[in-house]
Amino acid sequence: MKPFAYLRAASVAEAVRESAAHSGARFLGGGTNLVDLMKLGVESPGLLIDVSRLPLDQVTDTADGGLRIGATVRNSDLAAHPSVRARYPALSQALLAGASGQLRNAATTGGNLLQRTRCPYFQDTSKPCNKREPGSGCPAVEGVHRDLAVIGHSSECVATHPSDMAVALAALDAAVILHGPDGERTVALTDFHRLPGDDPSVDTVIRPDEMITEVLLPPLPDGTVCLYRKARDRASFAFALASVAAVLRVREGRIEQAALAFGGLAHRPWRARTAEEALRGAPATDATYLNAVDAELAAARPLRDNAFKVALARHLAVDALAALTAAPEDAGS
Repeated sequence: MKPFAYLRAASVAEAVRESAAHSGARFLGGGTNLVDLMKLGVESPGLLIDVSRLPLDQVTDTADGGLRIGATVRNSDLAAHPSVRARYPALSQALLAGASGQLRNAATTGGNLLQRTRCPYFQDTSKPCNKREPGSGCPAVEGVHRDLAVIGHSSECVATHPSDMAVALAALDAAVILHGPDGERTVALTDFHRLPGDDPSVDTVIRPDEMITEVLLPPLPDGTVCLYRKARDRASFAFALASVAAVLRVREGRIEQAALAFGGLAHRPWRARTAEEALRGAPATDATYLNAVDAELAAARPLRDNAFKVALARHLAVDALAALTAAPEDAGS
C-alpha cells in the first residue's frame, strides 16, 4: 500500500488551488477508474482531492434549448434524466451500454471523460508500455490486440478509448468546460481527447491542475434524430469492439445534416468527418450510407488480428443510419 493524502474540496477554487500546490495530486470523483489503477500500481497520486461533493451534480436547461451537465452527475442519473431521454436518446443509450449498474451508480460525467485510454498491457506493470513509460515500447502491436485500435493509432500505442458516453457526446457536438489556475475555458469534446502520435502517455488536452466542471450539449434542430449502438463480446460489463453514435436530419428524402462517431476503434472517440461530408445533401438511402461509411473506414489500418472490427463498424453504422431513416419517430425508443 502506497500512502497518499486525502482532501475533500469545499469549492472548485479550493480544488484547483490545492492541486496546483501539490505535485502529483489527482481529482477524485466516483473513483471507478482511478482507484482501480491505484490498486494495480499504475497510478500513485500523493494527494486525492475529492470533488464528488461539489455542487456540480445538476442537469439544467440552457437558454438556447441545450443542456448543461455538471461534472459530478452520476452516469445512472444522467441516463435516466427525462430531458436526456427525450432530446438526446443516443446519450442515454450510450450510458446504459457502459460498464454495469453498480459502476454507473458511482461513475461521474467528468470522471467518465477522464478515464484512461488503455489496454491490458497498460494495466500490467510487469509489461512495458509507452503510456506508462514513454519509450519503453508497445507490446500490443505484435501481441494480443484483437480488441484494440484499427484507425488513428501509431507505432507507439494501439489502445482504444473505453467510454461509450464520450462517443455519443462527440456526435452530439458537446463541449467540455474546464476550470484551472488560469480561469475557465471551453474545449469541443471532439478536441478533448488526443490520438497517440509519438506520446501516448497524454490522453487529453487538459492542462495541469484543470478540472472538468460541466459538459454543454447544444440544442438539436427540429427533425433531428439520434441513436447509439454497440457491439461487444458479452451483453454487459464489456468495452465496445465497435460502437457508433449517429445523428441525422432528413428532409424530403435528402440528408440535411449528419454526425457520426465511432467507439472502440481508436485512441479517442472517432468523429467520422469524411463520412459526414459524403452524407450531407445526398439521398437518404442505404447505398449512400454504405459509400459514406466506406470512405471513412478506408483510412483504417487494422493489425494482425482485428481486421474484423472494420467490417463490424461498417455494419453498425449503416444499420444505425438506416434505422434512423426508416422510423425516425422511434429512434429514441
